[in-house]
Amino acid sequence: MARYRTTVDSSAPAEEVFAYLADFATVAQWDPGVSDAELTTGEPGRTGAHYRVDVRFLWRTIPLDYEILESVEPDGTFPGRVVLEAQTSDFRSYDVITVTPRADGCTVTYDANLALLGVRRPFDPLLAVAFRVIGDRARAGLAAAVQMRPVA
Repeated sequence: MARYRTTVDSSAPAEEVFAYLADFATVAQWDPGVSDAELTTGEPGRTGAHYRVDVRFLWRTIPLDYEILESVEPDGTFPGRVVLEAQTSDFRSYDVITVTPRADGCTVTYDANLALLGVRRPFDPLLAVAFRVIGDRARAGLAAAVQMRPVA
């Protein structure tokens, strides 16, 4: 299994950052590996919502159907959390976004796990290397986005 975990700080209020990230259609605005993302069913950022996310990987675009399995807004000093999952016949993606309020803004932790399935499973170590590079690129966009400013 490939895993990428990163933490970024924001001076923006936790509730504002949470609302932005929980609506997973915004991933296309900050993750350069995503060419398009849109809400297909449900309420934006709420449990049960589905998003079609087009991910660029190597020479092709892979359409993924992400579902929000859990969405809990931050409350006072308590962190908010969004849990998303997408699965194809080839792999499973499981992402957890946590937004922790602070007196001067918030801290965002993005924890992404990607596992190859079936006959592709032996290639997990290679995927882990590629996922690190992809994750580092996304981190830069995430850091800018959670400051609630446009991503270059």
